[in-house]
Amino acid sequence: MSVLSGKKILLGVSGGIAAYKTASLVRLFIKAGAEVQVIMTPASKDFVTPLTLSTLSKNPVYSTFYNEEDQDAEWNNHVELGLWADFMLIAPATANTLSKMVNGNCDNLLIAAYLSAKCPVYFAPAMDLDMYKHPSTISSFATLKKFGNIMIPAETGELASGLSGEGRMAEPENIVAFIENDLESRLPLRGKKILITAGPTYEAIDPVRFIGNHSSGKMGFDIAQCAANQGASVTLISGPTHLNTSHTNIHLIRVTSAAEMYEACHEYYTDTDVAICAAAVADYKPRQVATQKIKKSEPNFLIELEKTQDILASLGQLKQNQFLIGFALETENEIENAKLKIQKKNLDLIVLNSLQDEGAGFAKSTNKVTFIDNHFTIEPMPLKTKEEVAFDIINKVIKHYEKNN
Repeated sequence: MSVLSGKKILLGVSGGIAAYKTASLVRLFIKAGAEVQVIMTPASKDFVTPLTLSTLSKNPVYSTFYNEEDQDAEWNNHVELGLWADFMLIAPATANTLSKMVNGNCDNLLIAAYLSAKCPVYFAPAMDLDMYKHPSTISSFATLKKFGNIMIPAETGELASGLSGEGRMAEPENIVAFIENDLESRLPLRGKKILITAGPTYEAIDPVRFIGNHSSGKMGFDIAQCAANQGASVTLISGPTHLNTSHTNIHLIRVTSAAEMYEACHEYYTDTDVAICAAAVADYKPRQVATQKIKKSEPNFLIELEKTQDILASLGQLKQNQFLIGFALETENEIENAKLKIQKKNLDLIVLNSLQDEGAGFAKSTNKVTFIDNHFTIEPMPLKTKEEVAFDIINKVIKHYEKNN
């Protein structure tokens, strides 16, 4: 999954021959899962049509402050466009547009949106060789960088004038790669390795039957997705669940039993920065597993159980520099039981669920949790979607590293 997935991109197109490349650029952004809105300068429409970019972006294309042909039309609000975007890209950025960006010469909708933008702004210059090397252009580059804008360097090749040299707008694929690499480098968990457990475990009684629970695995999968989106390299160890993931930063390992999850966790834990144990691991398993299906013969049937290995406690014993997060699902004396688990299992943070809370528990899209850290600081949270809870959990991880860096 691209880091661009879900991003809102405001693309500003100015009037140069390289504007024709923006059709491919919009298509690549959409393919990566981004949402794109396009602003064109009037001159850019000589090189690529608004209909083309509107069709590819699946959004209206803006060029003027209002529709001159429709007296009742609302104005195109440049402030809203500037605030809507996660980032803005101006491509091609001609010498004329660069100069206007530097000096605040706000005579078109693109510059108005640029001046209103609160998000990161990328610009991809495109012009002929001598224009690219001119002192005024070089000065524009330097000033825009001082403003905090990010330059996507032009490439070398044949130019519209017939000359060959520096000044070609970067190819659409290279622009996308540049932005992806830049965004990834800024992610707060880049370089961190996170181990996450999810779902139930099934403890076999015979080849047909098992002991399990109602966990869907959604909470753990949402945490993994959120961690990966923040740049982490995630190892997700999941018990039986129908859920899947396509995120390239998530390595999914499927297991069935508590013993298999225990082995997988210990295989990866030593090389892990953070471990988040969200799985609902069975506390007991049958002492003997029948090799054949047990026949229904006696009116009563007894199964002797034995404890499974406590994965979270074992990781707590081995903990060195890892940030260890556990989950607790309680039905009574919730806070006290959670505090005891923090101490017994050497946790840094516990995420407490109570089955007494409406909307919390297994097989739901929402959850209501209370965070308790190893200093016994208690932070109750309101009912949220599991995606929002996942973000809160990963935000705790981010704050931990910010505090300790």
